[in-house]
Amino acid sequence: MTPPSPAPAACTTMAEIRAAIDGLDQQLVALLAERMRYIEAAARVKTERAHVRDEARKADVIAKACAAARRLGLSEAHVAALYELLVERSIAHEFDVFDQLSAARKAAALSR
Repeated sequence: MTPPSPAPAACTTMAEIRAAIDGLDQQLVALLAERMRYIEAAARVKTERAHVRDEARKADVIAKACAAARRLGLSEAHVAALYELLVERSIAHEFDVFDQLSAARKAAALSR
């Protein structure tokens, strides 16, 4: 197990800072992977391709992320830009998964 990183203000070397950032990046990627599993679940649950893109939901997700940024003293503009990309890539992934599942369902129905 990796020892906990010092707090940012306690870091005295670039090695400490880089190690802490690397550890955080690993956690972020793990969370992104988990988020994508929920995106895949959404593709499985939705019954129509037209439901994959939901602009109201996209706006809500970005607004919630910006509100969290505001509470944490983080740049809302940076978070909005990151979440714009994250949500768009999530939508693209959901379309891909939806289409794969639809094709598999059609193939299964034809083979009956």
